[in-house]
Parts: sequence; structure tokens; C-alpha cells
Amino acid sequence: MIRLAERTHHPSTIGLAYNGATRLHLLKGDWAKACSLSEHAIAVLRTGNVIPMLPTAVSSSSWALAQLDEASAALNRLQEGEQLLERQAMKGRVAQGGWDYHQLGRASLLLGRIDEARHLAGRAVEFSPSHPGFAAHGHHLLGDIAAHPDQFDAEGAEVHYRESLALAEPRGMRPLVAHCHLGLGRLYRRTGKREQAPEHLTTAATMYREMGMTYWLEQVERMGASG
Repeated sequence: MIRLAERTHHPSTIGLAYNGATRLHLLKGDWAKACSLSEHAIAVLRTGNVIPMLPTAVSSSSWALAQLDEASAALNRLQEGEQLLERQAMKGRVAQGGWDYHQLGRASLLLGRIDEARHLAGRAVEFSPSHPGFAAHGHHLLGDIAAHPDQFDAEGAEVHYRESLALAEPRGMRPLVAHCHLGLGRLYRRTGKREQAPEHLTTAATMYREMGMTYWLEQVERMGASG
């Protein structure tokens, strides 16, 4: 896709290709590759003045940078992304809003900005009435926020993980389905439902292994639940 797009020398086509590739590597947990791709997308879209596609690239960059512990750069992208999305919302251009708000919420959570992460996750769901897949990611993020040690809400976390799973499973969103099982497994290990944890963690590990999602598989294996 990228090779074909670059031959066109058309900024929006190239930006679309790089945004798509960035999403792949974000879902895989390949943060360095995702960061590199998103930064290239930002540069191309800025040069070509393709403003409607810029929020996706900027929000992707914020998430990847936060995962790489580049806190200052991630915060700059986070703030820029919020501004871009609010401008787009005022103009009624929010086709990717649910995904973009989710990405910014991920960055906020990683940066320890819990209240802001919750607000952005809520926006992700709000802006996804016609995109249940984006809403599924928003609910998963809300589950992770509720499961955060600083503001632990076991019941809320379970509700959001289950809602995300209910949206993701029938749509074949296998990476997100695996993430929901991981979230539930972690949650149950911390609460009075420890006997339910192994099943969810084993399911997550199996799915990550089948999809070649090594970063996430390692997260489960560290918990001693790789099966």
C-alpha cells in the first residue's frame, strides 16, 4: 500500500497509507515502528496541507511516544491532537473521531493523566454512534482506566470490558477480543474471582500467539499464564 501510494506523490494518498500502516503496528504493540510511520505521515500531511487527516497521525504519534516513555514529546502531540480534533468537531468533520480520541486517551493514561484519559475515552464512545468498532476500543480504554490502581473500580472495569467484548467479538476484532480477555484476567486476579482469571489469560495468550502479537504475549507470559 505504501509503495503504491508513494508513486502517486499525492499527499492525502500517502498519508492514508501511512496512517493505516501505523494502526497495524499500534495494534501489534510495535511502538517504535508505529512512531516512525506516524511521524512520516505527519510530515507528509503538513507539507501537503491535508488537515482533515492530520488528527489521526498526531494522535497515533502521541500514543506511540507515550509507550516509548517519551513523555514530553507525547504530551506535546496529545495537546496538539486535542486541539485539532476540537477544530474538526466544530466543522462537523469527525469521521475518525472515535479512533483518534481513543488514541489520545491511551496516551493520557500512559502519562498518568487519568481524568483526562477518562474524558477522552468518553469522547471516543460519543463520537462513534455509527462506528461500533471504534466504540469497542473506547469501552476497552474505559475498562483499563477503571482498573488503574490509582482509581480502582472493579465493577466498572468489568462492565466496560464486557461491553467492548460484546461489540468486538461478532465483528471479528481479534486483537481487541484478546485485549478484553487480558483485561478481565488481570482484573479477576486482583478481586475475589481469581478462579476465573486463568481461563481469560489463557485465551488471551493463545490468541496473541496465533496472531504473532509478541509484545502482548510477553505481557501474559510474565504473569505465568501462557498455558
